[in-house]
Amino acid sequence: MTPMTEHEKARERFLALSKLSFKNAALLETAFTHRSYLNEARALGTTVHNERLEFLGDAVLELAVTDSLFALYPRADEGELTAYRAALVNAVMLGEIAESLGLNDCLLLSKGEAKDTGRARSAILANTFEAIVGALYLDRGFATASAFIEKHVMTRIDEVLKAGSFRDSKSLFQEFAQEKYSITPSYETISSEGPDHDKHFIVSVSVDGVALAEGEGKSKQEAEQAAARKALQKKS
Repeated sequence: MTPMTEHEKARERFLALSKLSFKNAALLETAFTHRSYLNEARALGTTVHNERLEFLGDAVLELAVTDSLFALYPRADEGELTAYRAALVNAVMLGEIAESLGLNDCLLLSKGEAKDTGRARSAILANTFEAIVGALYLDRGFATASAFIEKHVMTRIDEVLKAGSFRDSKSLFQEFAQEKYSITPSYETISSEGPDHDKHFIVSVSVDGVALAEGEGKSKQEAEQAAARKALQKKS
């Protein structure tokens, strides 16, 4: 019997930890495959990356989380539910969940991408989590995908509420800056990468020309909220 590769061992650990099984194992393998890996793996016959699955998983994730929140908080208005959902499905949260499931060891990346362990890796992990949700939806249906999301995402809602990370951080930081410095914070886009359906933004927030924090997200708005949240944490 051929010994398992490190990637295969990581994949088996993930399946055991998440208690998942796939009828079509190729879907899971595609979910782990970053676009950058293709250039180095064409000789192995690998020609498909995970961006389509990520696109699908993003929609499944949003629907499942919305459905759960709608049932959990019957008195919450649209704005509150939207804030709760944003705190649960942003890139930082999904990256943390992905890492806790051991997905970092499952990724198929180019040698260059594999060396990056900073913000870019966190975004890749978040995208991979969404790709797995998409793969699970195709393989097992919405109910199974929703149960996976319930177990690994919705269980973070108490943490979100306790930390107050669902609040509009931009508004809170603006109030803080105007009260303390009599100045309105300014936001600057540091970088914008990726295809139109999968953008990744890094935004810096400054007060009186002094950069205080950076945030990242799939939209400028999400990145600005993350930057404001970090600035609030720093100043508090």
